[in-house]
Amino acid sequence: MFELLSDPQAWAAFATLTALEIVLGVDNVIFISILAGKLPAEQRSRARRIGLAAALVSRLLLLLTLAWIAKLTTPLFTLIGHGFSGRDLVLFFGGLFLIYKATHEIHDKLEGGDAQRLSRATATFATVIAQIMVIDIVFSLDSIITAVGMAEHLAVMVAAVIAAVAVMMIFANAIGEFVERHPTVKMLALGFLLLIGTALIADGCGFHVPKGYIYTAMAFAVFVELLNLRAKKKAAAPVPAACPACGRALPG
Repeated sequence: MFELLSDPQAWAAFATLTALEIVLGVDNVIFISILAGKLPAEQRSRARRIGLAAALVSRLLLLLTLAWIAKLTTPLFTLIGHGFSGRDLVLFFGGLFLIYKATHEIHDKLEGGDAQRLSRATATFATVIAQIMVIDIVFSLDSIITAVGMAEHLAVMVAAVIAAVAVMMIFANAIGEFVERHPTVKMLALGFLLLIGTALIADGCGFHVPKGYIYTAMAFAVFVELLNLRAKKKAAAPVPAACPACGRALPG
């Protein structure tokens, strides 16, 4: 352990892997925030914390079963010229689950009224946590496979995962509250989930979409949305009364 602490390469791997885990975890935080938003206000913060804690536990358990993860890349059967492995199946069905949930949420938002109230009424704390844990496994599997490919030492991978989840826990409530306050941002986040779900299905079928393309598109969309929010805020600001004679703004 002391050798790792004094090894610059280990620290570089830790910093790089932590940053990557945070980036890969952003979509997880968005998904958790949207699901938690279906609960009463007093339960949302607790649901976010438990959801991220479940993500931490699932990632650590996957790290401790590296031999099992290695076997997941072994093809189980071949279909249309592509050998499907356990990892491919998890990504494929996880992508389908994401698309289903995002489509269902978008439908509720567009229908509004009774449909949205019914959706909130049928959401219980246990069902929300169960859905979070299911999708945590999908996101965790992808990030842990990335971690295994980037770092050689298990201790470095564990430390990076813990640090990344700690950072996500700090900002989870802020992200969740921001998404809840701005309906257009929530719709954008649901669009992101559709994009990520499609990418997961494509990856599971052997068509790898570089993560850089996806996150660049997401970052650009967020930038445009922030400009829209700023424009709306400016348009909603009260216009000071002007003097009829000279046109100057009167003191408030």
